[in-house]
Amino acid sequence: EFDVPLGAVVKLCNSGQIHVLDDEGNEHWLSSLNATNIKPMHPTSVHGVADMICLGDLNEAGILRNLLIRYREHLIYTYTGSILVAVNPYQLLPIYTADHIRLYTRKKVGEMPPHIFAIADNCYFSMRRSAKDQCCVISGESGAGKTESTKLILQFLASISGQHSWIEKQVLEATPILEAFGNAKTIRNDNSSRFGKYIDIHFNIRGAIEGARIEQYLLEKSRVCRQTQDERNYHIFYCMLQGMSPDMKKKLYLGNAVDYDYLTMGNCVVCDGRDDLKEYSNILSAMKVLMFTDTESWEISKLLAAILHIGNLRFEARMHDNMDACMVLCSVNLTTAAALLEVDPEEVMSCLTSRTLVTRGETVSTLLNVEQGLDVRDAFIKGIYGRLFVWIVDKINAAIYKPPPSDCKYMQTSIGLLDIFGFENFVINSFEQLCINFANENLQQFFVHHVFKLEQEEYNLEGIRWQHIEFTDNQDALDMIAIKPMNIISLIDEESRFPKGTDVTMLNKLNSQHKLNPIYIPPKHSRETVFGIQHFAGTVYYETAGFLEKNRDGLHGDIIQLIYTSSNKFIKQIFQTDLAMGAETRKRSPTLSGQFKRSLDLLMKTLGACQPFFVRCIKPNEFKKPMLFERVLCIRQLCYSGMMETIRIRHTGYPIRYTFAEFVDRYRVLVPDVKPAFKQGNMKVACQCILETIVGRGEDWQMGKTKIFLKDHHDVRLEMERDTAITCKVILIQKAVRGLRDRSRFLQIRDSVILIQKIWKGHHCRKNYRTMQMGFLRLQAVYRSRKVYRSYSAARRSIMVLQAWSRGLLVRQAFRHRLRAVITVQAHARGMLTRRLCQRLKTEEKERLLLAEDVWWPREAVVVQQAWEDDEQLTGPCAMQEEEAREEACPKKGVLLQGKSVQQDPVSDSDVVDEVFGFLGSNGTFPGQEGQAPTGFEDLERDPGKAEQVEEVDMARVLPLPVAEEEDLSEYKFAKFAATYFQGSATPCHTRRPLKLPLLLHEDEGDQMAALAIWITILRFMGDLPEPKIHTVVSDGSEKIPVMTKIYETLGKRTYKHELKALQGAEEVNGHRRNTARHKLVSLTLKRKSKITVEVRANTVKHGLPTAPENSMLEERPTSNLEKLHFIIGNGILRPALRPSKDKSRPGFCFYQPLEYYDSLYSSSQ
Repeated sequence: EFDVPLGAVVKLCNSGQIHVLDDEGNEHWLSSLNATNIKPMHPTSVHGVADMICLGDLNEAGILRNLLIRYREHLIYTYTGSILVAVNPYQLLPIYTADHIRLYTRKKVGEMPPHIFAIADNCYFSMRRSAKDQCCVISGESGAGKTESTKLILQFLASISGQHSWIEKQVLEATPILEAFGNAKTIRNDNSSRFGKYIDIHFNIRGAIEGARIEQYLLEKSRVCRQTQDERNYHIFYCMLQGMSPDMKKKLYLGNAVDYDYLTMGNCVVCDGRDDLKEYSNILSAMKVLMFTDTESWEISKLLAAILHIGNLRFEARMHDNMDACMVLCSVNLTTAAALLEVDPEEVMSCLTSRTLVTRGETVSTLLNVEQGLDVRDAFIKGIYGRLFVWIVDKINAAIYKPPPSDCKYMQTSIGLLDIFGFENFVINSFEQLCINFANENLQQFFVHHVFKLEQEEYNLEGIRWQHIEFTDNQDALDMIAIKPMNIISLIDEESRFPKGTDVTMLNKLNSQHKLNPIYIPPKHSRETVFGIQHFAGTVYYETAGFLEKNRDGLHGDIIQLIYTSSNKFIKQIFQTDLAMGAETRKRSPTLSGQFKRSLDLLMKTLGACQPFFVRCIKPNEFKKPMLFERVLCIRQLCYSGMMETIRIRHTGYPIRYTFAEFVDRYRVLVPDVKPAFKQGNMKVACQCILETIVGRGEDWQMGKTKIFLKDHHDVRLEMERDTAITCKVILIQKAVRGLRDRSRFLQIRDSVILIQKIWKGHHCRKNYRTMQMGFLRLQAVYRSRKVYRSYSAARRSIMVLQAWSRGLLVRQAFRHRLRAVITVQAHARGMLTRRLCQRLKTEEKERLLLAEDVWWPREAVVVQQAWEDDEQLTGPCAMQEEEAREEACPKKGVLLQGKSVQQDPVSDSDVVDEVFGFLGSNGTFPGQEGQAPTGFEDLERDPGKAEQVEEVDMARVLPLPVAEEEDLSEYKFAKFAATYFQGSATPCHTRRPLKLPLLLHEDEGDQMAALAIWITILRFMGDLPEPKIHTVVSDGSEKIPVMTKIYETLGKRTYKHELKALQGAEEVNGHRRNTARHKLVSLTLKRKSKITVEVRANTVKHGLPTAPENSMLEERPTSNLEKLHFIIGNGILRPALRPSKDKSRPGFCFYQPLEYYDSLYSSSQ
């Protein structure tokens, strides 16, 4: 029946033999006698074409070879006019990316290679252009790729709508949920839709998605309870068991898929190519997007788990009063299912093993056998799952559907996508297959009606030249199944309402009514329970066993009562309609076939109100393998779907048609002289003028009575020309509008500028006037003040002359009085200083002589002093008393003796310094805690609690001194000096830490080290820095030299340069000079090398004592205040760079400046 010629290439033609290579790669040698069976191939069939109406070979062989060539090149889409033929590749192809979406946006059919996106784009822009509802009918056998095509069209529409809002994401996320609960693996398809759905996507006037609505048709509920070999239950069960967490599975008492009877009937729990774990996470995320609460998701999981547990119940046959009965074996599954449904386990057992009947007001309870008990269980499970699926669809619609407003001006258009189960023909076909094939018969009739019937009727009404094309009409099959009286659906419904109706009585009625109908195939003998129907896609035989039970689709009153007693609110919600109906109402409720027939009628009315687009999906093989093309299977699908006739009618027909008014209004922009339709006298002439101008006179287009008929390529050319013309006109309008807008803006800006200039000039003139007015007022004031000032100055000069003479007289008198007092004080002070200096010089002269005689004078001096002290002890206290008496009798002599004792006793320089500066306290004292002032300086210590006594002056006798002009001392401020000359980050503020750099810049490294050493010595002297705790005892005799001698030697030293060089070159000078007093004095004044030994440094590190920064000029031992003064003064004398300079451009700072700096800060801190 489906044997068609095979394409081949002639390799050799010689000696009466023809060598050919066919499309399947087989070689053949044909004799010349069979050459009549070889027909030349049209050039268009050699490499294939994108649109099959362009084929030269309009036959089955040419069409099939065209699909085969393109399929092997991974070109799975082919046009038949505006109808798309899609061959399932059974593999992922990289042709559905975002780049492909952009490529096919706003493109006509034919501009780009065939693609599912091109049909979606044409459907969308046809809706925008005509403001009419569109629909896309996707048909084909099970496994041909209808569901994937629907998802791709949804993806494209969501991308090009331009809004990218939440509603678009919700529409896309509805697909995973519906597939999980409504799709399953079959022997022909791994993701077969076991229900039909019609997705109506709503668009606003701007073309953006604003909502959608999903209608579902005839879910195959029997799959929950039964599956054939190599098939699975619905995806949701396997995804839940694979993806649910262990804790949740423990709460639901769930295990693995192999543990449940409902999931293992087909001996297939794994589907190749599907990741159940990943799919479950996608389902949960989609539920969140579609506003499923966590409680609702958990309740859905509880019902699914209860279904699995109920499926594992075991029934045991029993005899009760000589009647067949059964009982449910007590098991964990029973208690678990009852707990999940929140009902009593005993009531579940009673519901599954008995039935309560109400007859004439009396209640009768009958027992059920094992087979009836299993049927009741399966009916209960199908009722739960079917109502759960309906509730999920309603929940999705509540999230994505937005009812249109009541405003009559509001305009809403839609695009409908029909993804319904394909034609099915299994080994055993039941009631579900009858309904599915009935739906496909309706879709085929819809296709035939639009493609063949309406088109040819319109051609005849318009009176155009046309040759009628024969096509296969399936109207007879529809009449027998559901349209004419006593049809198959009505007979099944009638028998379902009879209490005693059985499948056998139903089959008998069907045979008696339709046995003479050629489409109906009765059973061969009375024992057969099957009948056949010749559908458009082939003959299908249906097994009538279970037809009536499935058609009734009702639940017993016991099950409804069980649901009523449940405390689970969710299960009551999905059974809300059943609980609201009474027993009699449930008996009169419509059957499943009646519900499906009404839903299908509504669907066909909806499709009839839309402009349709068709996608024909072809399944290339039965094994779901890529790149495998079965010729017989494909040609059978092409024949059954009417594609052969479709190609012929599209090739010779005119798919594009417009009324004269529509054509003129749409394409009059292409011809300048054509007026609008309402102004045209003869619109047919105007249409002919446009076509002859743009398309051409000899092209294949025809004029009807009220319409014009065009080919697809004519429409594409007209649309392209129209787009070009409109673009030019739009650019012209934009130019004019932009020019008008810019001129208007310029005039507005110019008026604004003139107004601003006027206001600004007025403001400027008023401002100049006020300025001039203020200037004249100021000039008057200055003149008047100058006049008053001159008179005041003359009077002031006269008074100042008088005051000067008077003050001069008083000052001269006071000066002479003070001068006499000062001269007297100076005379006494100079005398005292001279006597002290004379006494000190005498003493130092004696010491110098002693040092010159012998270097070991300290030892002899000690012996002499010891002898003198022994002599005094021998004289006894009597001599001392006599001496004191003589001193009291002669004060002057006591003074002389005191001076003598001073000359004889060696002076302790350290004691003298400590006595003078003892008020500074120890090194650890703080300012204000120094102690008592030394003798002679008590007047410097003032009691802070007592106010100073100020000598009262007779102000009447002393006139005030003339006030001199105050001198600007800002130039001599210490802060200004510090900011100008200090190095680094040093500031004039007081600090108690050693310096890292000298305050002033010194080029000599010795001066730098000396400056840092002097600063540390000052801090130690003032008590701000502690003394070193580890010190070295140097016993070279230098510490016994009198302090006055050291100071004298330092101050009287004139050849300090020569001595400094001698000290630095100590290795080159004779060794005896190191022991001289001069060397010891210089080494004490300018310390060049630390005397701390290695052991002392080790002790310092060992005890963790702090050490000062390393400086070879510092003593690494505690020093007295005299040694500190000696060090400071000596450096000041011997280093000119450290002394203050009179030249302001070269400041000297280390000896004089730090003292002034520290004294100022120290006094401010006190």
